[in-house]
Amino acid sequence: MRDVPLPRKLLNDYESLALDLHPHWWFFAAPVAALTGSIVLALTALATLEGDVGRVVGWMLLAIIVGCVLWLLVRYVKWTTTNFAVTSHRLIYRSGVLTKQGVEIPLERVNNVNFHQSLFERIIAAGDLLIESAGADGRQRFTDIKHPERVQNLIHAQIEGKNDRRATSDVAPGRDLDVASQLERLAALRDRGVLTENEFQTQKHRLLG
Repeated sequence: MRDVPLPRKLLNDYESLALDLHPHWWFFAAPVAALTGSIVLALTALATLEGDVGRVVGWMLLAIIVGCVLWLLVRYVKWTTTNFAVTSHRLIYRSGVLTKQGVEIPLERVNNVNFHQSLFERIIAAGDLLIESAGADGRQRFTDIKHPERVQNLIHAQIEGKNDRRATSDVAPGRDLDVASQLERLAALRDRGVLTENEFQTQKHRLLG
């Protein structure tokens, strides 16, 4: 099965994609089990039943097999169009073939990220993510996530990275503004004759340095 990545048009120019997941292969468990069971029943019926009863049961089982194949194909198309993505700025979940639905959560609004795994899910490396965020939709559950504990750590890392970038961008303009205001005050003192030109230049070099 070929992974279909998240369309690039869904990302902003300043965003980088950190993770793009389709649902875990357990997503196909129900239709595969139904298809396997119907094939086994059909083979058993062909081997044991004869006459009109065998033909009727055979056609019924054939219809069930066709239905299971269609169910598996529909599930595959849904799998290819379902994405759980983590970018440098937000979480994105999209699904749907004919009708689309999606959830987007900015990283700064994420309050908590938890994951849940049953014993069987731990064996197959699958699980659920429970994300709590500020806003009307305060809690979102995402199922069939591959390696949910790794995804949890990655989300926390992206949040920390975004906070670090924000802190850096906030500090630099503030410092520049503080230096500019001090230079304006020094220039005013020089213009009033409180400072000489040499003193003004010395203080200016000190600030710019």
